Amino acid sequence: SGPVQSQMQFPSGYGSNLPNYGAPSGHYSQVPNKAAASHLDNQYRASYYPGYYSAPAQNVMTSVGSSVLNAQESQQLYNNTPPHSGGSSDRPVQGAISSASYLHMSAQQSYSTFDNHYSTSVSSSVASQGFPFNSDHYAMPVVSGAMYPNVSYPPVAAGGVYGQTFTSQSLPAVGQFKETNAFSSQSTSVPHSLQQHIPVGYNTTLSTVSSAQSVQDNLSRNLTGSVAKVNNQINTGGIDSSQPVHSVSQNVPFTKPGAVTSASSAVVSSVRSPAPSLSSKPPSSPSVTQSPERALQEGMQYGGYVNNQASSAPAPLSSSSDDEEEDEEDEEAALDSSSTTSSASPVLNNYDALEGGGYPETRSVTSSPVPTPSVLQTSKASKPFGYGYPALQPGYQNATPPTPVQPSNPGHHPGFQHYPQACVNQLSSSLGGLSLQHSQQPESLRPVNLTHDRNILPVSSVPAPVPNLNSDLRKLNCSPDSFRCTLTNIPQTQALLNKAKLPLGLLLHPFRDLTQLPVITSSTIVRCRSCRTYINPFVSFIDQRRWKCNLCYRVNDVPEEFMYNPLTRSYGEPHKRPEVQNSTVEFIASSDYMLRPPQPAVYLFVLDVSHNAVEAGYLTIVCQSLLENLDKLPGDSRTRIGFITFDSTVQFYNLQEGLSQPQMLIVSDIDDIFLPTPDSLLVNLHESKELIKDLLNALPNMFTNTRETHSALGPALQAAFKLMSPTGGRISVFQTQLPSLGAGLLHSREDPNQRSSTKVVQHLGPATDFYKKLALDCSGQQTAVDLFLLSSQYSDLASLACMSKYSAGCIYYYPSFHRSHNPTQAEKLQKDLKRYLTRKIGFEAVMRIRCTKGLSIHTFHGNFFVRSTDLLSLANVNPDAGFAVQMSIEESLTDTSLVCFQTALLYTSSKGERRIRVHTLCLPVVSSLSDVYAGADVQAVVCLLANMAVDRSVSSSLADARDALVNAVVDSLTAYMSTASNLQQSMLIAPNSLKLFPLYILALLKQKAFRTGTSTRLDDRVYAMCQMKSQPLVHLMKMIHPNLYRIDKLTDESTIHVNDRVVPQPPLQKLSAEKLTREGAFLMDCGSIFYLWIGKNCDNNFIKDVLGYPNYASVPQKMTQLPEVDAPSSERTRSFISWLRDSRPLSPVLQVIKDENPAKTDFFQHLIEDRTEAAFSYYEFLLNIQQQICK
Repeated sequence: SGPVQSQMQFPSGYGSNLPNYGAPSGHYSQVPNKAAASHLDNQYRASYYPGYYSAPAQNVMTSVGSSVLNAQESQQLYNNTPPHSGGSSDRPVQGAISSASYLHMSAQQSYSTFDNHYSTSVSSSVASQGFPFNSDHYAMPVVSGAMYPNVSYPPVAAGGVYGQTFTSQSLPAVGQFKETNAFSSQSTSVPHSLQQHIPVGYNTTLSTVSSAQSVQDNLSRNLTGSVAKVNNQINTGGIDSSQPVHSVSQNVPFTKPGAVTSASSAVVSSVRSPAPSLSSKPPSSPSVTQSPERALQEGMQYGGYVNNQASSAPAPLSSSSDDEEEDEEDEEAALDSSSTTSSASPVLNNYDALEGGGYPETRSVTSSPVPTPSVLQTSKASKPFGYGYPALQPGYQNATPPTPVQPSNPGHHPGFQHYPQACVNQLSSSLGGLSLQHSQQPESLRPVNLTHDRNILPVSSVPAPVPNLNSDLRKLNCSPDSFRCTLTNIPQTQALLNKAKLPLGLLLHPFRDLTQLPVITSSTIVRCRSCRTYINPFVSFIDQRRWKCNLCYRVNDVPEEFMYNPLTRSYGEPHKRPEVQNSTVEFIASSDYMLRPPQPAVYLFVLDVSHNAVEAGYLTIVCQSLLENLDKLPGDSRTRIGFITFDSTVQFYNLQEGLSQPQMLIVSDIDDIFLPTPDSLLVNLHESKELIKDLLNALPNMFTNTRETHSALGPALQAAFKLMSPTGGRISVFQTQLPSLGAGLLHSREDPNQRSSTKVVQHLGPATDFYKKLALDCSGQQTAVDLFLLSSQYSDLASLACMSKYSAGCIYYYPSFHRSHNPTQAEKLQKDLKRYLTRKIGFEAVMRIRCTKGLSIHTFHGNFFVRSTDLLSLANVNPDAGFAVQMSIEESLTDTSLVCFQTALLYTSSKGERRIRVHTLCLPVVSSLSDVYAGADVQAVVCLLANMAVDRSVSSSLADARDALVNAVVDSLTAYMSTASNLQQSMLIAPNSLKLFPLYILALLKQKAFRTGTSTRLDDRVYAMCQMKSQPLVHLMKMIHPNLYRIDKLTDESTIHVNDRVVPQPPLQKLSAEKLTREGAFLMDCGSIFYLWIGKNCDNNFIKDVLGYPNYASVPQKMTQLPEVDAPSSERTRSFISWLRDSRPLSPVLQVIKDENPAKTDFFQHLIEDRTEAAFSYYEFLLNIQQQICK
C-alpha cells in the first residue's frame, strides 16, 4: 500500500498557520450609520421567535495583546493567608492545595483603541430618525454614528484564520502591595524593587481578605489546613515544530488491523519557568460611618470597583507565539458603546478585557472625578417596573410611565430631573423588615430543639429561601436554580460574618437549560464604563440620559439607541427595555467580542480497544448511541468529527469524502507520536456521513480477537491534542484500565487492605503531572477533554481526572462495567450518552463574576482554568456543570442597603454565534447577627462546605476535612446559641433556617467521598469528590441527602397536574430503616440512580400491577424497568417516577432491590440517620455536637 506521507510536518498547535473556516453570514456584516424605524422593531424578535438573527459588527480590529508566561501554580487551598511574597522575611507561609483556587492580583494591561460611536453631535433631529417624539421634559440631542439594530446586512468575508500569531509587546507594570501574615498579624511592605502586578495562573488561591480573618479562618480547626511551599512552576507544553518530520506510516486495509510500521515525530517539549511570588492586597480597614451623600460622591469620583482591576493574563501553555490564544477570548474588551468618550478611548483587549476589565482611569485615584449628583430619594408610591423571572410578560408593555420625582437636594443641574427606579440608594423606604430584631420574629429564626424534635424533615423538598426584598425586586431577582448565595442577608462587615461562623459564597449553574430566555440582538450592549457591569434590573436611572451602576455606583450615559424600546415601539423609556426587566438575559455579541471567526463544532472520539475494553462490551453501546444521535450532534454545516482508537498502538481513521471505505492508519511508535494524514482525520460530518456510519458499524467487531492487553492512553491523547489544536473543540475519551504504555503510564497505588481504614486515606492526588499539563495545553487551544472511565479494576482516577478538571471537561465513571454482567451500568451509559451527545454546548468560553464594591472573590471551585484574577477559561461549557465561589467582605457595607452579584458567560454556540449570558442577583445588607442567621441558605452552605472539604482532603488529609465539617456545625450553633436568650445549656438549639445543618453534614460525612471505616474503593472515593466539585446544587443535594418515598400507597388525593398527567406527591420519609416496613415498597431518589426496595410481605397486588410479576419470589434480581400495566397503581407509580426523571438532565436508572440482592448494601448505606459500625446515628451525632459545644 506504500507510505502515506513523507517529509511531513504536523501542526505544532500553537501559532501555526491554520485553515480558514467560513463563519456564518451576519457575523461580519457592516452596520449602517442610520436605520429606519421599521428596522428597529426587529431588534428583539429573537426573544420570541426561533431562528438566526445576525449580530451587526462594530469596529473589528486585530489587537496586539500582552502575554506573560509566568503563572502561579497553586499549592494553596482554602486558606485565606497569602503566600510568601518577596522581601527579606523567610518565615514559612501556611496554605493548602486546590484544583480551582487562585490569588487575586492586579496588573497593567495592553490596550487597543476603537472608534467611539457617540463622540460627535450632528444637526439632524430625533424625528429624522423615525422615532416618535413623545417627551416634553428632556432635550434629546442626537449623536452621529449611532448604531441602530437591523436584521440583516451584506455579509463581509471573515478575516483572520485560526492560530493566527500575535506578538507580545507589553509587560506587567510596577505597582505596590503588602505582604500580610495572618498568623503573626504583621503587615510587611514589599520593597519597591520587588513590587509588581503579577498575572495569576493556574488555580491559585485568591487572597483578598481583610486583616480580620475570613470565615474559613474563624471556623477554628476548620477548612484552613496547613500550607505547603509551592514550586511556582508551570508547564508550557510547547511543541517544537521547527524541524520537518520524516515519517512513514502504513496504509493498512480497513478490515485488517494490526499491520504496523514504526513512525516518529518531534518530541513534545516540556518547559518550566518559575512564576514570581505573590502577595496579597493590603487589608482594608472598615470604613467610618458617613452620610449616604458623601459615600455616593466618593464612589462616583473614583469609579472604584473592588477586585475587578484589569490583570495581565498569562500566556497559553505553548511556544512564544501564543498571544493569539490570549487575544482570542477578548470577551469584553469590545468597544464600549454605553457611554460617550473620546474616539481614542483605550479599551482592554486581552483576556481580562475580554470579559471586561476596568478602564485605565478606574485604577487611578488621580483620575478626573465625574459629576456628582445628589442622593436620590424615591417616594413610597413609586415602584419599579418589571416582572418575574424569566419570561417577558406582555402586560408591562402597557404599564403607565412613572411620574418624575423632584430632586430633594440641589446636586443636579437644573435641567435634570430624578428618574424614578428602585436602586441601591433609593430603596431604603421600601425595604421594611430588613432589621428583623425590631419586628416580629420570622419563621426562619424560630428556635428548634434538635435533640427533642426528631421530625425536622419537611414533607416536600426544601425550597431556596426568599431574599427579604420588596415584592417588585423579588420578581426581578435571578432564579435560585441559576444563582444562589449561602447567605440571603449579607452581613455589613467581615467581623459580623466572622461572628456568624458561616461561609459566604455563591453557587452557580450559569449555562443550565432554560425554557424561556430573553435573547437580545442589538448593536449596543450597555455596560458600565468603570467596572464593565452589564445593565440590569437593579441599576438606577438618574434621568433619561444617565444611569448609575449598581456595583460601583458610577454614573454612565444612556446610549441613543437604548432610548428606543422595540417591544413597546416607544421612545424615551429606557427603564422598560428587556435588559432592565430581566435578571437573566442573553446577548448576541457583535464581532467586537471576537478575535477570530467563531470556531466550528469539532468532536473527536478517542476509544480504548484493548482486550479489556472488548471484553467489557462498551464499544457496541458507544457506536450504537453515536449512530442514533449523529444527526442530533449540536453544530451547523461546518461540524467536524474524527476517531482515534488505541491499545498498544494508536490507530487513526481516514474518512475523507470520496473514499469507498474508511482507512485505518496505525502508528506504532508511541514514544514519538505524530499525525499520519492531518488533513483527512477530522472530516465534515455532513460530507462524510456515510463513511462515518460505516466505521461505527464496523468498529465493535474489528477488535474482537485482539490480544493486546496494554493501554497507550497518553500517546493517544497527545495525538488528539495535535489534531484538535488548530480549531479547538471537544475530545471524548473512553478508557477501561490503567494506562500502561508510553507517556502518562501509571502504576497501581491502591492497597485493597486499606479500603476500610479509619486513619489515613492516601493517594487522593495525582501520581503524575502529565495529565494536568496536557489539560492546560488543551485549554490554551480551546479544547476540553471529557473522560468516560469504564473500569472493573483500579484505574487511578485521581491522576486521570486532571485531564478533565483543568480543561473544563466532565467525568463519567462506571465501576465494574460489563455490558451483560452489569446491565444497570450498561443502561446508565446508554442514557448518559444520549444526553451527552445531544445537549447544547458552548465553545471557547470565558466567565467572570462581578460583585458590589466592598465584596471580593477569593476562591473558585469547579472544572476550569483560571485565566486571570477573576476570569475563568472554559474551553467547553455544558448545561450540567456547576461552580462554587467563596467570598469575603473587604470593606464595610454600612452605606448601602443592597448588594448585587453578576456573572457573565461569553461563549460560542454550536451554530457559530458569539453569545453572552448574564445573570444578576440582588440581596439585602443587614447589621444584626440574628438577621444573618435568618437568611442562611442551609443547602447552599452545605454544598460550599463540601467543595471546601474536597480541597482540604487532597491538600491535608481526609481526617482534617472530616473534623472541619463537624467543627463548622459546632461553631455556627455555638455562635447562634450565644446570641439567643433564655436557652438552657442542656438543649441543642438551632434556628429554623439551620435545623437541617447537622443532618446534612452527617450525610456528607457518610458519602463515599468522606466516609471512613467502610470499604471504599479509591476510584469510587475520588469520583465522588469530582462530583462534589462540579455538580450544580440541585443535583449535589440529591447525592448528599437522597429523597425517600413510600410508593405502594399512592393515591389521587395529594397530586399535581403536569401537562395532561396527574402526578402523585407522596411525603418525604426519614432516611432510616425504622421507616421501612416489610409490607411496603419504597423509592429512594439518589440523583443518578433510583432504588426501588420491595418488602418481603409487600402486597401481591402491587407487585403484580407495578412490577408485572405474580409475587415477591418471582421478581428477578436484576430488574431495571417497570412494565406498562393497565392498572391505577401502575400508572401512578410510573407517572411519579417519570416526573422525577424529567426534573434532571441525566435520566437515572432504576434498580429493584430485594433482601437477597447484592445492591441492598448500597441502598442501606444511604440510610444516613442509622448507625453503622464506623459512624454515628443522627441522634448520636447530635449528642456529640452538644457535647463539643458544652466543653
